[in-house]
Amino acid sequence: MNPREHGAARRELKADLVVIGAGSAGLSAAAGAAMLGLDVVLYEKGEMGGDCLNYGCVPSKALLSAAKAIQGVREAAKYGVTASAPKVDWQAVKAHVQGAIDTIAPVDSQERFEGLGVTVIREHARFSDPRTIISDSTRTRARRIILATGSRAFVPPIEGLDEVDYLTNETIFSMPEQPAHLLILGGGPIGMEMAQAFNRLGSKVTLVEMRRVLGQSDPEHARLAAETLREEGVTLLEGHKAERVERIGAGLRLTASNPEGELTLEGSHILVALGRRAVLDGLGLETGQVAHDGRSITVKDTLRSVSNARVWALGDVAGFGQFTHLAGWHASVFVRRAFFKSPFAKASSLPLPAVTYTSPEVAQIGLTEAAARDKHGDAVKTSCFAFDENDRAIAEGRTKGEAKLVIHKGKLLGASIVGDGAGEILQMIALAMSNGLKVKDLTNFISPYPTRTEVVKRAASAYFTETVFGPGAKRLVGLLQRIP
Repeated sequence: MNPREHGAARRELKADLVVIGAGSAGLSAAAGAAMLGLDVVLYEKGEMGGDCLNYGCVPSKALLSAAKAIQGVREAAKYGVTASAPKVDWQAVKAHVQGAIDTIAPVDSQERFEGLGVTVIREHARFSDPRTIISDSTRTRARRIILATGSRAFVPPIEGLDEVDYLTNETIFSMPEQPAHLLILGGGPIGMEMAQAFNRLGSKVTLVEMRRVLGQSDPEHARLAAETLREEGVTLLEGHKAERVERIGAGLRLTASNPEGELTLEGSHILVALGRRAVLDGLGLETGQVAHDGRSITVKDTLRSVSNARVWALGDVAGFGQFTHLAGWHASVFVRRAFFKSPFAKASSLPLPAVTYTSPEVAQIGLTEAAARDKHGDAVKTSCFAFDENDRAIAEGRTKGEAKLVIHKGKLLGASIVGDGAGEILQMIALAMSNGLKVKDLTNFISPYPTRTEVVKRAASAYFTETVFGPGAKRLVGLLQRIP
């Protein structure tokens, strides 16, 4: 019931901090403020935990784990293990996905945050003036306001798409039946992960990408991931644009085009994975004097609004990227800036890692080789080490991929890793880059043997091969050998 429709007065509240959005950024900031003894009001009209917990990171990785398990059975013979043909129980797979969500949900729950002292209002919230937030039942006057409303799937104006039941990340994990033939629009991380997962689970999968898949990743590494999906049976159509969609009986027909003409594809379901757009509608931004460009809130590098000093934007709506770990970092920046008055914390203070969790994984941080050369020219060097020379990868029979360091005058500008466990391995490089370490520092530790992460040390060491073993070094050692 909407109390305003029945003449009821709104409950009047005051808060040190109002947070709109109970996703990764909003929850982290609300928890930090509450633990510091501040009065916090948190508004969330949907599910606690936001997109990541309910429709994104958690369910997608749970689905990928099920797909990886069945692929392991298929590949068992190469290890000398005989296994019968695996069968997929889609309802059981969904139960596994939901179980992962349910296990994590208490950490993000209303009950937990109320236990921390946060006032949680499960209603839509909007500005009524530059420092006041209202919902159906409340009016809160706030000292500070955080907008952390996240993002939703972008659905482009493709002819006929609005006339069919298309899927997004919000609906694909709860489908009653497994798709017989899944058509995917978009070859970014979501599209590629879902393509491999459903293909491994037994669905036929066709993916359509207007440019190249994983366009933000190192091209060679993206190509290796694409080749793997093709080898497993996924049809990847790069350089194809979706033109129109239509219903045919119980299925769908997608028409796509490339410079050579049009082709038609028929499938049972269609997934729209063409990126995400920040949720800005319905917030009363103009009333709140909050500047935006239609895609994100306009903020400084401190995440503070350029037009309303009481307002901060965290996570996807801030316009710096759409990652859960970035949203968490934004919450840290806010707490340090707003409460501890740190002049140093900024949204751009640290390099941003990104991982696509296909098999092999594709992990990236900092500049790609191409971006680095655009900025620094031929002074950029790369140093690589392949997994087919890594003893742990050889022992496991999973030697696909490499680690690549992007270097300028001994400084790490970026790195890309493709291979099993790339996301975990990347963290060593993230630590080095975030703390100003140089390439030589990645050689100065004892790496346990045999581990996949050893590729980082070997790639860093390869950068110094000429220096350590070249003609100059040989002459120096020859002279030093004359010393008794």
